[in-house]
Amino acid sequence: MDKRVELVFDFVSPNAYLVWWPLRDLLRRTEAGLDVIPVFLAGMHRITGNAPPMIRDAEVKGKNEYAMLEMQRFIARHNLDKYRMNSKFPFNSILLQRMLFAADQDGRGVQFAEALLPAIWEQDLDVTDPEAVGAAVAAAGFDARDLFERAQSEDVKQGLVDNTQKVVDCGAFGIPTMFVGGEMFFGKERLGQVEEELGR
Repeated sequence: MDKRVELVFDFVSPNAYLVWWPLRDLLRRTEAGLDVIPVFLAGMHRITGNAPPMIRDAEVKGKNEYAMLEMQRFIARHNLDKYRMNSKFPFNSILLQRMLFAADQDGRGVQFAEALLPAIWEQDLDVTDPEAVGAAVAAAGFDARDLFERAQSEDVKQGLVDNTQKVVDCGAFGIPTMFVGGEMFFGKERLGQVEEELGR
């Protein structure tokens, strides 16, 4: 049976970038496949009552500072030294997510995510500028005009809404969430557990 990991994904999450490369290494080691599930993280938060950690934990003394320490440890452990906080963060990711959904309809969701992640989280792509986004998409070998147009279609819009509701119904509340079969794993620190599950 083909081993696969489903990754709940939104470009706006720094953790979507941080988990991506170690997860790809894990999948190569285990000869497992990857499926990207495009969702709208802000929609997930509205449905579940969740919030970004820096907001949710703002009044908890020391918690956000420790979270930053753990992030730096993760970055060092996995040699993610190219990572830079995007200057537009937190940005509205709805257009990017709809484009990702459209690319995934073509069977190229993983390729689209992998192409845009460095542009956003290493090269500081201005995600609020459609021309800059279009240029990055075209440079990655995609038809930017086609994806822009399809991102405005009711089919793609509703598909992203449905994906978001579906993962919440399966227990997801944030990113990165990974599913292996029916098992859910939340957080980039759970990669060891994901690998164990793939080995069962």
